[in-house]
Amino acid sequence: MTRTRRPEIAARDAWQAYRRLQLLVDAEVARDLERESGLSLADYEVLAAVVAMSDGEHCIRVGRLTARMGWAHSRLSRQLGRMERRGLISREPCELDGRGDDVLLTDSGRRAHEKATPAHLASVHRHLTGLLAPEQLDALIGIERTVTDRR
Repeated sequence: MTRTRRPEIAARDAWQAYRRLQLLVDAEVARDLERESGLSLADYEVLAAVVAMSDGEHCIRVGRLTARMGWAHSRLSRQLGRMERRGLISREPCELDGRGDDVLLTDSGRRAHEKATPAHLASVHRHLTGLLAPEQLDALIGIERTVTDRR
């Protein structure tokens, strides 16, 4: 006979499972990425977002990048400052209206992203996607869409 859990217990267990999974996978991927490329996970996420958003554009508005990443503006601003000091990105006043900053990927940033991408993909596969059956991957994607589509 199968016992069913009370809804509040199931919700708590699901939340705890999500948090454990997120913390574990993030830590493992961050460790691998740092070892293989010298980039932090935050560095890589910013570089990947800028590359994905560029689509032929010369630069990306900080506000658009903040919205894309789902980070607080202050967190992104501090991260961009660290990356700018290391030459991975540059920030310039927006040419259109001068009110905001644009983020530009430097040649060094582009090379760092290209070097780190295979290591990132291999690590994600090793610590998450390669451990899941196709149905589990589909379920994970479905869960993400259910949560993010309501925004």
